[in-house]
Amino acid sequence: MLTPIRKGSLVETAIESLRKTIESGEWPVGTRLPVEAELSEALGISRNTIREAVRVLVHVGMLETRQGDGTYVRANRDAGETLRRIARSRLAEQIEVRITLETEAARLAATRRNEADLKAMTEALDARAAAGEVIAERIRHDERFHHSLVRASHNSALIELYDYFSHAVSQTIERTEMDSDLPEPSQEAHELLLAAIRRKDADKAEALSRALLTPSLNALSGKE
Repeated sequence: MLTPIRKGSLVETAIESLRKTIESGEWPVGTRLPVEAELSEALGISRNTIREAVRVLVHVGMLETRQGDGTYVRANRDAGETLRRIARSRLAEQIEVRITLETEAARLAATRRNEADLKAMTEALDARAAAGEVIAERIRHDERFHHSLVRASHNSALIELYDYFSHAVSQTIERTEMDSDLPEPSQEAHELLLAAIRRKDADKAEALSRALLTPSLNALSGKE
């Protein structure tokens, strides 16, 4: 049940209390929330504070306000909070998710890519090579290549999911590029992956995509 709020930022704490109640399943998707007066009494805060907290959760997609009918639970996860949790997860876990997404993307790209896709991936890899020892530039173009590869899958759900995960992708690229203890995926390994996609060799593309990050994942097994 809701716990009365006693300290801290009232709106932020109210948001967290409502979010946890939804995420716990106590208020399943489709549930109509208690009216403002009941929430105000349960949490020990003003109706204005409740109204602001509800407005925030409507904005992030967890709640839905229906004119003249009340406020309903729309989703049991806050997308922004999910991203923050992903960012706090272990690097090995983030790499495992990248491998899952990118190997399937590579397989699909090998069968669905078009000339525009190949051009985008080639330009990104050429720029990655030209960046040389300028790490920030190399990281930027590395990200361009992987996003171009995923777009070449022509799977809109996979593309959206990868974009949603993009902050963690950036973190893993930065760590593998800058941490001397982690194997850095080479330019040649990226070029071989692109060549397999160009040849429409789905099995090879999947294997090469997995091989890019597996050494880093193995190296982390004893560190985290």
